[in-house]
Amino acid sequence: MRSTEEKIKRKVISVVIIVAILSTMTGCGKSQSRKEPITLTIWHVYGGQTDSPLNDLIDEFNGTEGKKEGIKIQVGMVSNTNTIHEEVLKAANKDPGAAKLPDLFISYPKTVLAMNDSGILADYHDYFSENELKDFIPEFLKEGEIDGRLLVFPVAKSTEILFVNKTIFDRFSADTGASMEQLTTWEDLFDLSDTYYEWSDAQTPDVEGDGKSMFVHDYHFNYFQVGVESLGTDFFNGDKIVYDTSEFGQVWEPYARAAIEGGIWLNEGYATEPLRTGESIVSVASSASVLYYEDIVTYSDNRSEPIEIIARPVPVFKNGGKLVMQRGAGICLTKSDPEREEAAAKFVKWLTEPEKNVQFVTSVGYMPVTEKAFELLPEAINNLTNEKYKSLYQAFIDTQNEYTFYCAPQMDSYLDSEMKFEKNIRMKLTSARKRYMNNEADIETLVWDTFQEFSDSME
Repeated sequence: MRSTEEKIKRKVISVVIIVAILSTMTGCGKSQSRKEPITLTIWHVYGGQTDSPLNDLIDEFNGTEGKKEGIKIQVGMVSNTNTIHEEVLKAANKDPGAAKLPDLFISYPKTVLAMNDSGILADYHDYFSENELKDFIPEFLKEGEIDGRLLVFPVAKSTEILFVNKTIFDRFSADTGASMEQLTTWEDLFDLSDTYYEWSDAQTPDVEGDGKSMFVHDYHFNYFQVGVESLGTDFFNGDKIVYDTSEFGQVWEPYARAAIEGGIWLNEGYATEPLRTGESIVSVASSASVLYYEDIVTYSDNRSEPIEIIARPVPVFKNGGKLVMQRGAGICLTKSDPEREEAAAKFVKWLTEPEKNVQFVTSVGYMPVTEKAFELLPEAINNLTNEKYKSLYQAFIDTQNEYTFYCAPQMDSYLDSEMKFEKNIRMKLTSARKRYMNNEADIETLVWDTFQEFSDSME
């Protein structure tokens, strides 16, 4: 009996020992096979290398979701879009001495189109379900689609916004009865610019002909492109601009008249410059340029004064649709292996979650990218302390509610067309302005003669 009990005890002890050994071996196996976090590199444009809102969010991700998922994001470069465009193309084309292409980088579609082979980029359709993509603003996704593949994913977008030096506009309004509502349509804005020129000229009665331009547009090309499209006609036919339509003429006439009469700033440079010096008081520019609109004006005689800058949606034509240019880069994902790509996609998903996306975009002056995030903006505005930014985000909300975002066509010649258009239109209208000042022709003749000269120069 004792022998039998002893045998049973020995068997139990043996089983316990074996289980213990197996458990130890299994534990060792897990320890030996545990991998280090997947480290992914990113090049971006949001801030500086040592002072960046996105860097702060990356640190947050690495310490929370990234830590849980075994993902670490490492910032390799913080620069501007032009530099990253050049560096990405060097890396993609494997130029001598070029850096290795990062896992993630901020890019405009033009960068992808300039690549010898965009097949080196992953398609986000492989990592986002159709249900997930439904949450995003459709036009923002569309801009990043190239040949049916979603290669540039929206994480923060900008648009064009009307910025106004309210301090000087209020003085102008008090003297002339001008209304801020006259900045709602292009026709009224251009008429008002003529009044402003005369008013500003009268401020120095001892100096004749020193009136100022009320308005400056950062991208004349966008004014024409969006304007024509808003009137229901194609701006492009293939890769050629169409000039011989009544709609192009409708967009041209008030703009050219105002420019020739002195109401539009035609010099080179960004729209922030004439507002900074008081040479203009109303501009249309990228919403992201809010960073560069100062709260003080310094005049040519070195006088300066504090001002209030406010933001409004861009003007529209009275008989046109509410259409506005969308702007802003997206984030590209370099092909590597499924595990790395999946990890990168998880970071992009985290960054575009509504609460997180609002936190990000309100720190850099951009728009969020999902419908749900836009719904959170009113509450976020209440937490902002800068009045200029409060005004900007209210303009974002109004724009998103009332306007359709325009997607510029993806074509190889787009950038060349834009640059040629900008250069020629400033040159032709500046020449016409000089002829007007010299009384060489009446305004009607100059408007349409200049149109012919300009369209001919674009052939």
